[in-house]
Amino acid sequence: VQLQASGGGLVQPGGAVKLSCAASGSTFSISIMGWYRQAPGKQRELVALISNLGSTNYVDSVKGRFTISRDNAKNTVYLQMNSLKPEDTAVYYCYALVLAVSYWGQGTLVTVSS
Repeated sequence: VQLQASGGGLVQPGGAVKLSCAASGSTFSISIMGWYRQAPGKQRELVALISNLGSTNYVDSVKGRFTISRDNAKNTVYLQMNSLKPEDTAVYYCYALVLAVSYWGQGTLVTVSS
């Protein structure tokens, strides 16, 4: 499975950005997709996950601000990020779980700054 993320960039505090991640390859076996992030000097952390049935899970710090969604027909997962804060600045990595094997995208940088 290959994951291609897009949509990062520079955004002002309080702004919004939407990330996309398209999967290719053996996509029929993908169960969970999601996003992790890694801020400078910090460990990678979970942001949000979504199952192939639509069940979602979010880290507390983004609840109410971020929304994860998934288009199974397009093998694509999205992350709508609203009310962004400087502490959301990080490289965001797309993630997919396929038959108990984890796959990662190349990462896309989101910078929240005025």
